[in-house]
This record gives sequence, C-alpha cells and structure tokens, in this order.
Amino acid sequence: MGAKKPSDELSMIEYAPQFSMLMEDDSEQAKRLAAHRVWLHSIRHERPNTAHHFKVGIYIRYFNQTKYENYLAFHKKQYMDTLDLCPNWDLVDFYIDEGSSTPYMENAPEWSRLIEDCFAGKVDLIITQKISNVSREPGEVAFCSRMLAAQDPPVGIYFVSEDVFTLASYYLEDLLDPEFFPSDDWQLLPNPDTVQGDTSEE
Repeated sequence: MGAKKPSDELSMIEYAPQFSMLMEDDSEQAKRLAAHRVWLHSIRHERPNTAHHFKVGIYIRYFNQTKYENYLAFHKKQYMDTLDLCPNWDLVDFYIDEGSSTPYMENAPEWSRLIEDCFAGKVDLIITQKISNVSREPGEVAFCSRMLAAQDPPVGIYFVSEDVFTLASYYLEDLLDPEFFPSDDWQLLPNPDTVQGDTSEE
C-alpha cells in the first residue's frame, strides 16, 4: 500500500529550508520555528543586492574530519567563483573556525574577529553556509543580528542554506524592537532606505 499523500502544509514543511537549530519536540518555540519555516517557503525572498557595493566577510565553520580531500580549498573556491559574479562586492577576508561541533560564539575566535571587523566598518555583509555554523544557540544568532543591523551602515548576514538575509524588509520590525537592545542608549537602525536588498522568487 502506498504512503499517504501529505497535506500541502506538511509538504511545505518538508521542503522548506531546514533549520538545524530546530529541535524535534513539542515546545512552543519549536512550533513557532516550524511555522516560520512554512512562512519563509511561501514568501518572495530578499537577498543581498548584487548591484550594491558590499565589503564581504565569508565565515566558514570547517569540520576537519570531512571525507573530501582538500575540501576547505574547494569550499573557498566555490565562494570565490560566486563573488566573481558580483563585481560590486569586495572580499575582505575568509574567517575560518575549525572544530567537530557547533560552536558557542565566545569559543569561535575567527567569528569574534569577523564581528570586530564589522564594528570597525571593515565588513558590512557576512556570508556563511548555515545558521548552525555560527552558534548552537538561536538566541545568540538573533541578538548578534540585531547588533550588526544597528551599525551605520547596517551589517547583514546571509545564510546560504536557509536562504535567510537578516536585513530583509520583513525582518526590520523585529530588528527595530527596543526590547532587545542591551541598553537605553542603543541606537536604532538607520533609515530602512539604506538597507540594500533585492527580491527574487524561490
């Protein structure tokens, strides 16, 4: 007997970008994240605008037990080939942390160096493969995204696997929420018109 055909919603969940930080449980957080995945799959996505001049920092979490020989060199070349298609983007540096497990931010020295370069104005776009490369704690990623977005100019993160750009217009309301600022004198985001993104169909 064949398997039952999934509902449209279940099908969307199955094929939506996978968030590795999503735990398989019935918690309220897990349910919200599952719903967010469905929503992300249904909308017109915004990605960094290739026509805008970005200073790019590429973050790689390198698992040195990979079975592919010269994987790191191959991975870097993939990024370089992509950047060659974006002549307005300048590569600042590769930031590479090694390890066999998902990090906490404070245990990732190259991520820390990248954030310092963002605050110093050297980098205004971070590109990395997936959210779990950055931290095992989703709250850390969200808070860091807010701090970076409040820079002038705002700094965005693009997560390739999940197809998530933190400066997309549909995230601006959350990024502007003062409840998440570390102190009362923390600066709001610059005018949303300065955020450089574009839209494209999935």
